[in-house]
Amino acid sequence: MSGLSNEQVVSKLREEGYNELPPSDKRGLPEILLGVIREPMFILLVAGGLIYVALGDIREALMLLSFVFVVIGITVYQEQKTERALEALRDLSSPRALVIREGEQKRIPGREVVSRDILVVSEGDRVPADAVLISANNLLVDESLLTGESVPARKVPWHDGVTIGRPGGEDQPMVYSGTLVVQGQGLAEVRSTGPRTEMGKIGTVLTSVERSKTRLKGEIDRLVRDIALLGLGLVAVIVVVYGLTRFNWTGGFLAGITLAMAILPEELPVVLTIFLALGAWRIAGRNVLTRQAPAIETLGSATVLCVDKTGTLTQNRMTVRRLFAHGRECEYDRAGKSVMPEFCHELVEFGILACKRDPFDPMEKALRQLTEDLARTEHIHEDWDLLQEYPLSQELLAMSNVWRSREGGGYVVAAKGAPEAIADLCHLNDREKEELQENVNTMAAGGLRVLGVARATLPPATLPEIQHAFSFTFLGLVGFADPVRQKVPEALRECYLAGVRVIMITGDYPLTAQKIADQIGLTGVEEYITGPELEAMSDEELSRRIASVNIFARVVPEQKLRIVKALKARGETVAMTGDGVNDAPALKAADIGIAMGERGTDVAREASSLVLLDDNFTSIVAAIRMGRRIFDNLKKAIAYIFSIHIPIAGMSLLPVLFGWPLVLLPVHIVFLELIIDPACSVVFESEPEEADVMKKAPRNAKEGLLTRKMVTVSALQGAVVLAIVVLVYFGALMRNIGESGARTLAFSSIVIANLSLILTNRSWSETFLTTIRRPNRAFWLVLGGALLFLTLVLTVPALLDLFHFSPLDPADIGLSFGAGVFSVLWFEIYKAWTKRAHSAGRRTIG
Repeated sequence: MSGLSNEQVVSKLREEGYNELPPSDKRGLPEILLGVIREPMFILLVAGGLIYVALGDIREALMLLSFVFVVIGITVYQEQKTERALEALRDLSSPRALVIREGEQKRIPGREVVSRDILVVSEGDRVPADAVLISANNLLVDESLLTGESVPARKVPWHDGVTIGRPGGEDQPMVYSGTLVVQGQGLAEVRSTGPRTEMGKIGTVLTSVERSKTRLKGEIDRLVRDIALLGLGLVAVIVVVYGLTRFNWTGGFLAGITLAMAILPEELPVVLTIFLALGAWRIAGRNVLTRQAPAIETLGSATVLCVDKTGTLTQNRMTVRRLFAHGRECEYDRAGKSVMPEFCHELVEFGILACKRDPFDPMEKALRQLTEDLARTEHIHEDWDLLQEYPLSQELLAMSNVWRSREGGGYVVAAKGAPEAIADLCHLNDREKEELQENVNTMAAGGLRVLGVARATLPPATLPEIQHAFSFTFLGLVGFADPVRQKVPEALRECYLAGVRVIMITGDYPLTAQKIADQIGLTGVEEYITGPELEAMSDEELSRRIASVNIFARVVPEQKLRIVKALKARGETVAMTGDGVNDAPALKAADIGIAMGERGTDVAREASSLVLLDDNFTSIVAAIRMGRRIFDNLKKAIAYIFSIHIPIAGMSLLPVLFGWPLVLLPVHIVFLELIIDPACSVVFESEPEEADVMKKAPRNAKEGLLTRKMVTVSALQGAVVLAIVVLVYFGALMRNIGESGARTLAFSSIVIANLSLILTNRSWSETFLTTIRRPNRAFWLVLGGALLFLTLVLTVPALLDLFHFSPLDPADIGLSFGAGVFSVLWFEIYKAWTKRAHSAGRRTIG
C-alpha cells in the first residue's frame, strides 16, 4: 500500500483540521484579564488609587491606575509565553501513530492523522482515530473507555456484507480513537478524526497538558500563605500605629497598602508556573517530552539510571554479521558485498520466513534485507500464503509462522527466537545444547545479538495451539551487530561525574552485554545477573548484589519492576527506561519512568514521566543536565524574591514605627515590581547552567526548595541591603536635604541594590565578573530598562513631582549607586572565598 501523499495530507489537514478537540483549558485574553483582576496586587493598586481619589490627588490616582495596564501587559506576556510552551508540549504529547504514506511507514503525532490515512496498529498501541480494518491478525482491542466492558473485543477485517455497528461486540471491523490494542496487529483506514470520532462525540478526549499540583507547588503555596498571614498582621499594626500617632487614618490605610504591596510575594506562584512550563519546553528541545511535571523536580535528584541496551545505548540498526549452519560459521557483511556461502541459504530462508512480510522490528528488517541476496535462488517464497502466527511470549522466547507451500501443498513452519528457546523446541540433547551454547558464547563475546532458527513441515491439518506441538529441526544461528551510539561513552562519563550510576538491562546474553558495556565504558563489567538468577534470588540477596552489579542480562520486562523496587529500597532515586506493554509497571514504580518515543508503545508512554523522542541515552543525560539547571535557577529566583522583599518591606515598616517621614509610597512599590517581575520570571529562567552543574552529587529527593542555607543567605542579603539603605536615608535626614531628597536618595539606593541582587544571584558559586560575561539577553534588557526609567524619574521634572522626589546632585547619585553595589559586595567576597576553599580541598584530596 502506498497510502496518502504529502500533498493530500496537507489538503486534508486544511479541510478537516487536526485530529484533536479544541483545548478546554487554553487561556485566551479574556481569561488572562480576569485572572489579573483577581490578583491581590491588582486589588491593592485599585485600593491605593481610590484612596488618592478620596484625598483629592487625582494625578496620583491616575498614575497608580495607569500602572494597572503595565501589570496587565507583563502578565499577558508571561501567560502567552507559557501557553506557547504548553501548546508545543500538547503537540508532542499526543499519542503517536504509525501510518503508511507515500509507500513508507512513518511514526507521526496522532493529531496529524487524517481521514483515509492507513494506520499500522499493534499490541500496546493507542488507536489514534476511528478506522475500518483492512487486515487483522489475532487483533483484540480494549474498548472499555467507550463501552465500559473490560473484556477485549475481537476484531476482523471489513469485507462485503459486514455491518458496521456501535463500539462493543465481537467480530466488528471498526477500531475507535482512544481504545487500546491488547493483542495482534492490523492495518486500518481512517474514517473519522477529532470531534467526529466516537470519543470526540462524548467529549472524553484529554486534549491538554494537565498542570498538576506538584510538591514544589504545595511548598510555594504554603510559603505564600504564611507570608500573607504575617503581612496581614503587620498591615493592621501599621494602620493602627499610624492612625494613633499621626491622627491620620487615611494616610494610615495608604501606608498599610504600601506595606501589603511590599510584603506580598505574588511573584512566587507565577515564577513556579513559568519555570515548570518553560522547563518542560526546554527539555523537549533535548528530545525528551515531559508528561508529568514532578519529573522536572526529580530529574536533578536521580541517582541511578536503568537503561535498555538495544536502541538506547545502541543504534537499533541491526545488520547480519555472522551465520552458523551445518557446524560451520561464516562472517557476513552485506554492505561489504560479501557473498553468502551456499551452506547458509536454508538458514537465511527460514529466518526470513519467520519474519513478518512488512516488519517493524530491526532484526526482522535486517533478515528481510537478505531477500535480495537470495533473490535468484529457490529459497525465496513471496507467493506463499501465511496461515498463522505464533507470537513471542514470556514462557517461550520464540515465534513461528505457518506457511502453505506452493510446491508440495503441505505446511511449512519457520521459527526464530532465543537460542535456548529454539533448542527447547527442537528437543536437543545435552551434548547438542552444550555445543550450541559454545557457538552462542562465541558470537555473544563479539557483541552480537544471537537468534536461533528452526524449521518444521507437516501435511495440511488443523493447526495446534502451541509451538511445542511441531516437530522442529534446528538450522543454525544468526548473529546481529548493533553499533553503539557514538556519543554514549561521553554521556556515560558525564553521568559518573554527576554521581549518577548507570545500570544496563537487556534481554541479550551476558557476554553480548559485557562486550557492549566495555565499549561504552560502563563500570563493573565483570559482574552480571541473569533473569533466571534474579528469579531465584531472595530479596535480601538481590539487595546485596544490586549494590555493585551494573549489568542485568537475559531479563524479561516483568523483572524490571523487581529491580526498581530493590533499588528504591536502598534509598536510590531511580530512572527506568522501557518501551513495551510489560514495562509499564516498572515505569510507573520508578521515580522517573522514561518511555521510548520511536519504538515504544502508548501504554509505556502513558505509564511514564518522560518520553524519549529519539530513544537515545544521550538525551536522558541532557535532560538530567537541564533538570538540574531548571531547579538551580528556580532556587536563585526564589532566593532573589525573598531577599529583595526584605528591604522594600523594611523601608515601608520602619519609618512608621520610628516616626520618620514615609519613604515608600504605592507608586514606588509598583516601580520596583516592574523590575522584580521580569527579573525573577525571565532573567533567572533564561540563565545558563553553572559550569559545575554535572559535577555535583545528585540532590536529595527529600530536600525542599527552601533549604536552611538558602533562607539564611537570602535573609542576610536582604538584611544587609536594608541596613545600608537605612543608613543612607538616615544620613540624608541628618544632612537636612529635606524629606523628598532623603526619599530620592533611599529609593535610588534600593533600585541599584535590586539590580545588584539580580546580578549577584545569577550564580551562587561564580562572581559577577564571570557571570556578566555569560549570555543572558533578558538580564541586559531588564538592567537597561530599569536604569533608563530611573534616569527619567530623576531628571524629568514632571516625574520628579509624581514620585515626590527632589533632584540629586552628582555626588548623591554616586552615593546611591555605591551604596546599592556595596550592599551585595560581601556576597561576592563570600563566593570567591568558598570557591578558593573548595579548590584547595580538591587539591589536597588529589
